[in-house]
Amino acid sequence: MGKVKGIKAVKFLSLFVISATFLVVSGYWTSSIVIALPPPEDTPEEILRTKIIIEARSPIDGSFLTAAEYIQLQAQLQEAPPPKLDPKIREQIFLLRLRKTLLQFFPFLNF
Repeated sequence: MGKVKGIKAVKFLSLFVISATFLVVSGYWTSSIVIALPPPEDTPEEILRTKIIIEARSPIDGSFLTAAEYIQLQAQLQEAPPPKLDPKIREQIFLLRLRKTLLQFFPFLNF
């Protein structure tokens, strides 16, 4: 009698574990589907494609500009482009980037 009760207990326990695992996994799958959907207040891309853009951002500091101000700024940049960096500073930046890349491949080097 004790052996039969033990087998029934093991079967019940395994059934419980399997069903709990199934519920957890199915709950995860449904939640991931819901997360993948865009929020309801998001404007569809088809509508955004037809929208005429009348504001712009400055390429210099990122501030908002009107269309006329943006055109004027582009014309000014075409006439007098921003000054270039000193060659010594460019070389220092290049060496720092090279050092960062080398440290990613060889982390044991401390230079």
